[in-house]
Amino acid sequence: MDLEQELMQRLENDEAEMIKIRRHLHEHPELSFQEKETAKYIKDYYKNLDCTVSDCGDGYGILVDIDSGQPGPKLALRADFDALAIQEDNDLPFKSQNPGVMHACGHDGHTAYTMVLAKNLIALRSQLKGSIRIIHQPAEEVSPGGAKSMVADGALDGVNHVVGIHVMSSMPTGAIGYHYGESQTGRSDFTVKFIGKGGHASMPHLSNDAIVAGSYFVTTLQTVVSRRLDPFDTGSVTIGSFDGAGSFNAIKESVTLKGDVRVMKESTRKKIREQIKQIVHGIEVTFGVTAKLDYDDNYPVLYNDPDFSQYVVKVLKDAKIPEVNQVTDFGPQDPSEDFAYFAQKKPSIFFYVGCMTDDGANHPHHSPDFMMNEKCLLIAAKAAGTVTLDYLLK
Repeated sequence: MDLEQELMQRLENDEAEMIKIRRHLHEHPELSFQEKETAKYIKDYYKNLDCTVSDCGDGYGILVDIDSGQPGPKLALRADFDALAIQEDNDLPFKSQNPGVMHACGHDGHTAYTMVLAKNLIALRSQLKGSIRIIHQPAEEVSPGGAKSMVADGALDGVNHVVGIHVMSSMPTGAIGYHYGESQTGRSDFTVKFIGKGGHASMPHLSNDAIVAGSYFVTTLQTVVSRRLDPFDTGSVTIGSFDGAGSFNAIKESVTLKGDVRVMKESTRKKIREQIKQIVHGIEVTFGVTAKLDYDDNYPVLYNDPDFSQYVVKVLKDAKIPEVNQVTDFGPQDPSEDFAYFAQKKPSIFFYVGCMTDDGANHPHHSPDFMMNEKCLLIAAKAAGTVTLDYLLK
């Protein structure tokens, strides 16, 4: 039995362990930057394994280093482990036990398959060249994200390339998706408060209605994408919150709005930010209000290095993993991902493993009924393991 066959067999034998770990994590989710018990659980798993475990970043980040003892490149595999502020609707025996918190994006699965894969790579390390760094990353869901501080703290020191995988409930189980170049949107968010003058609804001339100013802002904002961006550029601007609650007969003194921006080019990010600032100033002048704008440019556009990505895709296609029925370019994806911080520093690939349930039902990410087909865990482990072996043996 060659090394690849041995690893694949080991992973098949450990599929039940992956599912067990995933279900434990699903039952005990923790929010971004609060993953104390999850981090402890991960560290405890590695206690009796021959590897080096260290803390990294300003959250609960963990690095697991696996050294073959022979010279060669260093490959990093990244898995995130935070959950979301969502109340789970699913009726599962391992349903979330933490009220208002749920693994609604699949990070429990990412962590489970990576831990088991790492265990088996540790067992086979003497047959490899170079080294592997497992990056267990917290706080993917909330800006500034866990990746940024881990990069600043040396998570990529000595690393040549980085691989990340995300399960996708919109993709059939058995499918692997990828894209070259710009692959996931960059993200910004903003909060703007318009302050006018409150008063009685029967005497509007003595007041300065902040709701009117805010409403004009929302309407004018729609021209940013439709009239200020090249039609071939990708961009979106969304107002997700308009806090103007009051009484029927009172004019609001102030309103607070929160918005979201997504782009596929960093140049587009700059243009949208400038336009929003200009519109805010225009609203101030037009309506005689004061505006306080807090604008946060956070996750970069996720860029998959074409050369490294083509190499990884070829490895996956040539491997003919039995559980995989297609390896296809699924095009760029709309959500943002702080894996982009790793990809800014090192040539990387972030690809997708389908986890759609067998009945084909829609269980979208970030929804209270998100559901994962647990067959995807073995597929993800085999995919990451196949790439790792080829990389460290070539």
